This record gives sequence, C-alpha cells and structure tokens, in this order.
Amino acid sequence: MNGEWRSAPPDILMITFDSLRFDVAETAWRENRSPFLRSLIPDGWESRHSPGNFTYAAHAALFAGFWPTPSTPWPYVRPLALRFPGSRSVGPETIRLNGPDIVTGLSELGFHTVCIGGVGFFNPATPLGAVFPSLFRESHWRPEFGVTERHSTREQIRQACQSVSGTDADQPLFLFVNVSATHPPTRGYLSASQQDSVATQLAALEYVDRQLPPLFAALRQRGRMGAGYLMSDHGTLFGEDGWTGHRIAHPAVWTVPYAELAWEAAA
Repeated sequence: MNGEWRSAPPDILMITFDSLRFDVAETAWRENRSPFLRSLIPDGWESRHSPGNFTYAAHAALFAGFWPTPSTPWPYVRPLALRFPGSRSVGPETIRLNGPDIVTGLSELGFHTVCIGGVGFFNPATPLGAVFPSLFRESHWRPEFGVTERHSTREQIRQACQSVSGTDADQPLFLFVNVSATHPPTRGYLSASQQDSVATQLAALEYVDRQLPPLFAALRQRGRMGAGYLMSDHGTLFGEDGWTGHRIAHPAVWTVPYAELAWEAAA
C-alpha cells in the first residue's frame, strides 16, 4: 500500500515486555495466570526470534521496523517497514514508511507519537538514555517507571491513559510502552524469594496483566480502529548453563513471545 491505509489509519499500540522469556509468557497464558492477556490473544503467544539480545540493540532494530522474526521458516511479511532497498520481508500489505525509524515515519503520516519509558535506556537523564525518547513527539519517564519500583506498571499505565485521553481522537496515535516490571529484578513479585527466577518473572507478568485493562479501555474510548503489537525485546537467563542475565547468545534470550491483535472503532 506504499505507506497508506485504505481508510482512516488505525491507532497503533506497541508494547515491549522487557526481558520476558517465551517460556514464561507461554506458561502464564496456558495456565490462565495472565487472564487479561489471554482474552486479548485467545490463540496464545507466537514463538519468535529477537533481533537483539539486550534492550538497546533490540529496540534499535524494532524502531527500524525489524520486529521479532517467526521461529518457523520464511516467508515472513512485516506489518510496518521503512523504505529500504533489498528488503525481502515486505509485501503488498506492508505499510512502508519514510524516515530513519518507524516513529518518524508515522509522525510524518500525521500520527501523534507517545513513548512511555521503562528501563534505563528510556531514561533521558543521559545522552544514551535520551536516544529512543527523542524519536517521539511526546515522551515520559520517571523513576516510578523503573525496574526497581514495585508498582512500575501501574504508574506507566496511568501516564499512558493520560496521554491517550489527551490526544485528539481525530489524530491517529502511535503509543509505545516499555514495560519494565518483567526485567530483573523480579524477586519482589514473589513472596520470600531471595533471587530472580523463572517463577519470579512469571509473578511479575501476573502483576503486569492486572494493570493493563485501563489502557485498552482508554484506547477503545477514542472511537478509532486499533492495531496492537505485543512482544518481548529479548529474554533473560536465571542460571541456565551457568549464565545469568542477557546480552548472551542463548536460546532463552533469543526466543521471545509475540502477538498481534486488533480492535474495532467504538459505536
């Protein structure tokens, strides 16, 4: 469609659940421990491969339009892509954007772009942390959004809802949220846990799931069609093969959950 929608462009929501492993997300979905997410994605999470093994590398690729790649062989068509010669993952349905990143490309098409930061790479207090927020017309980061805050997702969603309600319904919205609660340390989400583990990240995801409904309600209240893209930027390790953390070439780091959803304009 060469960068155009056949009708009014939808609102676009992109959420990265930072460091969330595929096996954790899949277990939460299968055991109904993330019931709201399960209601949004009734077919479950798709296993995909991240374009990067830590937050900065992965998000640099994500904002360039290179989202997690299906674990099954190609062909694979990306929903959004920048005009770039030689790309083999665009098709007739791909929205092709101008600019150095998809945020700029959507802004040039009239979208109001909003970033709700989470982990340190979205803290604009340093030049490095300011790189990603600076792409957006509106960006927010506060210490309450960070990885060490027990109620970070609650505070992020409060800000996201304010930004959604403050955007004119006649203008399409691109809302990006980097959920920090699933990034280590997650032991605070499971009582009596002394160290991070698969179980504590699962507990963190349960907490995140309980915070999400107001955001989707706010988006639907805008009365526009919407498209949602939910994903992890990378996984993390809890001692597997002797490794802890990420920025490591390991299947538990590369394999991430991914899902797409859509909603209709409110009557």
